[in-house]
Parts: sequence; structure tokens; C-alpha cells
Amino acid sequence: MSKRILFLGGTGVISAASVSRAIELGHDVTVLNRGESRVRPLPDAVRRLTADLRDPASVRDAVGDAEFDVVAEFLAFTSDHVQADIDLFEGRVGQYVFISSASAYQTPPSRLPVTESTPLRNPFWQYSRDKIACEDLLVGAYRDRGFPATIVRPSHTYDRTLLPTSGGWTDIARMRAGKPVVVHGDGTSLWTLTHTRDFAVGFAGLLGNPYAVGDTFHITGDHAPTWNQIYGWLGEAAGVEPVLAHVSSDAIAAAHPELGPGLIGDKAHSMVFDNSKVKALVPGFATTVPYWEGAAEAIAWYDAHPEAQVVDAELDAVFDRLTA
Repeated sequence: MSKRILFLGGTGVISAASVSRAIELGHDVTVLNRGESRVRPLPDAVRRLTADLRDPASVRDAVGDAEFDVVAEFLAFTSDHVQADIDLFEGRVGQYVFISSASAYQTPPSRLPVTESTPLRNPFWQYSRDKIACEDLLVGAYRDRGFPATIVRPSHTYDRTLLPTSGGWTDIARMRAGKPVVVHGDGTSLWTLTHTRDFAVGFAGLLGNPYAVGDTFHITGDHAPTWNQIYGWLGEAAGVEPVLAHVSSDAIAAAHPELGPGLIGDKAHSMVFDNSKVKALVPGFATTVPYWEGAAEAIAWYDAHPEAQVVDAELDAVFDRLTA
């Protein structure tokens, strides 16, 4: 049955594929954001609303008195953002789906695989703690008043524009220049990567699903290669044999503090997930794009878009010092 779905954000790495999947399933889709994306344009069938999500008054004006079966929130990062949504949509939405983060799980995890019952605690990354606060607010609203919240925790979800390594395109440029690339630890920790098209299948399957209301799901791939494999596949796609320089995560964070929270608070630890909960509601959800294919897709896109081949000179210099 077709649902009236409002996406708050709809042109990002995760949301764009989910919008397309919802259209494929025959839903009536509206996207509210600040404007069109040249990298991920919206499908023609989408109804467009323009507003600044950080300005609740402009969102209220754009939405008017419309009601929706589902509101999918991709751009809320603090409890204030979520509270503004609750204030606006309570009583006029059948399901509110909040994109949290798998980085909210206990870090490092005490046991694997991670399930939805794994505790939420990340002392290293403020982003993750803010997501936990958002979840706490929604759980309270559901328990106290029946606010129809569903919480979704993606892990590392990518599309052709997003390189998963710490240096992004800087790492690829170093590979092609014959320079060593910095890999945290010994490169053998396991890291789950999920292509956005796969994520979208699981996500869209939860929209309007009454069994998902009041519950929490992570949507991740079942593909968890080592970091050595990830860098190796990127090098293969880039046409080179990469030289890997293994450096401790603490040393990388000390040399370039901006990398610290996302590294120490996330990537440095093996993360493998049990996806049986979402698969029970969305049997079609599966990993169809392994990362050796994802890496080839990404390098082909960057090679076709030289304007995106941006080398971070400061980070490049840090990598030179770390590998000297």
C-alpha cells in the first residue's frame, strides 16, 4: 500500500538511495531540504519542499498542515533537533523514523556480533553521545505518550562518492604517487561496510511497517573485511599496489587530532553486526555489493570527476611525518 512519506533530507549518501527505493516501491514521497544536489539529484516523481531544518519556523511554514504516514529524519544530530520534530509532527504522523548511528553502541564492544541490545556508550566521540541523547528523547516520548518512533542505526554506509579510509582521496593520490598510506593499527580489525543501495532496501522496508514502531534496528551489511583488504581493493581499483604503513590509532590521533574521535571512537575497533532483526521484517534485505565492487565503483567515479579529487595538503604532510 502506498504511503505518504516525508524525507527530512534526501540528497545525502544514505538518504538519496532511500528516496529512490521508496519511489520504486510506489510511495508518495516528499523531500524537504535546503535545495537540489548536483551529485545526487532527486527523482522526478518526488515532491520538493525547501526549508532550513535548523529553523523550525521555516520547516513549519513549508510543511503547512500536511499529515504523513511516515516522516524520515536524516539530518537531526542533537536532541534539540529531535525535539523540534516532535513538536511539529506529534499527532500528525503515523511513524517517525530517526537515523541514529551504530557508533552509539558500546565502544569498544565487549562482545561480537553487535545486536540491538548491545549497550549504548561511546566515551570517545561527542557525535555518538549526541545521537544517544536523541534516542533517549524518542524512547521517552514513545513510552510516555506513544509517539510513534522507530530508531535506525546505520554503520559505515557509502556510495560512489564516499571513500571509507581516513584520508579519503588523499590516500588514493598517495597510492598513485607511490607513497605509503597510513593504516591504523595492524590493519586486521574487521570493519562493516554497507553500500547505500543495500541499506535502502532495509530502510524502505521499515517505512510504514507497524511492527517497526517503538523499536530499534541497525541496518548494516554482512560484509566485514579487514582494513588491509579495504586499502588493497582501493589500490587495485586505482591500478596500483599500495604500500601500507601501519601506525597506532593513538599516534594518528595525536598527530592529527581531527581524526581522533572518529578513529578512536569508531574505526579502530572491530565492528560486526547481527542483522537478523531487520531481516525478520524485511526478508529482501541482503548484502549485494561487496567492497571490492564498491571500491571499483568509487575510483571510477572519482576518475570521471577530477574536480572531486581534492588532496588535503595538511593531512598529506601528517601522513608523510607518520611514515617517515
